Amino acid sequence: MAVFPSTAAAQARGKYRRGQGARQAPDSGPAPTRNRGPRRTQRSAYLFLTPIAIGFLVFYVWPLLQTLGFSFTSFGVFGGNTWVGGENYERVVQDVTVGRALRNTLIYTALGLCTLPVAIVIANLLNRRGLRGVAIYRALYFIPFITLPSAVGLVWNWLYNGDFGMVNQALSVIGVDGRYWVSDPTTAVYAIGLVMIWSQIGYYLIIFIAGIKAIPQDYYEAAELDGAGPLRRFFSITLPLLSPSIFFASVICVINSLQQFDLIYVMTSANNPALGSTESVLTLFYQWAFEENSQGAAAALAFLLMLLIALLTYVQFRLQKRWVHYA
Repeated sequence: MAVFPSTAAAQARGKYRRGQGARQAPDSGPAPTRNRGPRRTQRSAYLFLTPIAIGFLVFYVWPLLQTLGFSFTSFGVFGGNTWVGGENYERVVQDVTVGRALRNTLIYTALGLCTLPVAIVIANLLNRRGLRGVAIYRALYFIPFITLPSAVGLVWNWLYNGDFGMVNQALSVIGVDGRYWVSDPTTAVYAIGLVMIWSQIGYYLIIFIAGIKAIPQDYYEAAELDGAGPLRRFFSITLPLLSPSIFFASVICVINSLQQFDLIYVMTSANNPALGSTESVLTLFYQWAFEENSQGAAAALAFLLMLLIALLTYVQFRLQKRWVHYA
């Protein structure tokens, strides 16, 4: 069948238009892309957490595992270690000096906790309206905390001196006989505990002052309008709302008291008659590790001390639900 030129041209133009229309179809918009915001946020979080995680593993987890491994070995005089199993833990359990050091450590902890009520009372007094020179008082209380424990121990050894110490001189004014406070086994642990309270009160004072200032003043004004006195406001408003700060301070205080070493070591020399009544777990650890070269037994003692700290901290967190009130 013959095709006329005009008809062929028309068919060719139709095919071109259909192809052109297919190529120039209206754009339906950009293709949906995957939301990468959360992934980028997670990657950034991991990036920033990586140095902290590495530091935690290197400076906490690895020394802990290494100490645990050392506690099952015995170190030789010329280096090297030998696997001894649980002999070091048997020594820790059976040694009488460990029980005595643990008792002294618990006494230091109880005396350290006495710092908290004293700091709470002082913080409440410094928070009174119209009191001048509050910054000076804060600095005076905080200076002993930032002073080196070795310097604090040397100064208080001089103050406690039985021959020319200022403590005995002050007591003689009121007719009380002086004594050798740090050398007497009956008073040495309490004399050192008093120095602990004096040197640490500034730290807890800052915590409690910040906690009291966070309490809304509307509560005090409403209680004052209802006729509540200062004591009633303190026990009904300040203490309940300050309980989170008290809980935090108590946890820190227990941990620090169980790890007391430098102050005790400076205030009690090797020939002190009261050395046995003042020795803590960490001073005994130092004696075993560096004086007797019993690193394995010292590692076992340190690991058991860590378990004791973890246990007491766990008990504190369990009990805080009963008395801590979060606003």
